[in-house]
Amino acid sequence: MTAQQMLRLVVLLLFLGAHRATAFPWSTDMFRGPAVQPLALPPRNMPPGTLPVQGGEPPLIREEADDSLRNPVTPTAAHLHSGAALFATHCAPCHGDAGKGNGPVAFQMIVSPPDLTTAQPAERSDGYLDATIRNGSIVMPAYGDAMAADERWEIVLYLRHLQGRLGME
Repeated sequence: MTAQQMLRLVVLLLFLGAHRATAFPWSTDMFRGPAVQPLALPPRNMPPGTLPVQGGEPPLIREEADDSLRNPVTPTAAHLHSGAALFATHCAPCHGDAGKGNGPVAFQMIVSPPDLTTAQPAERSDGYLDATIRNGSIVMPAYGDAMAADERWEIVLYLRHLQGRLGME
C-alpha cells in the first residue's frame, strides 16, 4: 500500500466517522448549567421597626415627621445651590424646573405631579416635605436610599426658595 492510498483510506475513514463526532464535555457547560434568575426569590425586606446594622435612619411616617423634624441645614447660598442641583436631577423631570408640576415626563403620568409652590405643598412643614422625599407618596418614588439626609434637607430649602418663603442668612 502506497502513501497516497494510505492517505485516501484515512480521509475515507474520517469522512465515514464524522457523523459520530461529538463535542467535548466542557464545551456544553452553558447548555447544562443552572439558569440564573436574579429575582427568582423575592428580595428580603426588613421587618417593620428594625434598623440596618450599618447605620441608617429610623422609620418615620410623614405625620410623625410633620411634628418632630426641623430643617437642620442653614439656608446659605451654597446649600441653596446644592439643593437646586439636586432638585434638577431628582425632582424636575416630574415637577418641572420651577416646581409647577409641568416637568418633561409629567404628561406620561396617570396622576399629574402637584405644583410645589402653592396650595398644600407650600403649607406643609419642612419635616413633612423631607419625609415625603424620603418615603415617597402615592405615586412619587422614595428617594431615601438615593440621597443622604442633608441632601433631602437642601431640596427642602430650595423648595422654600421656589415658594418665596426662604429668608437667607
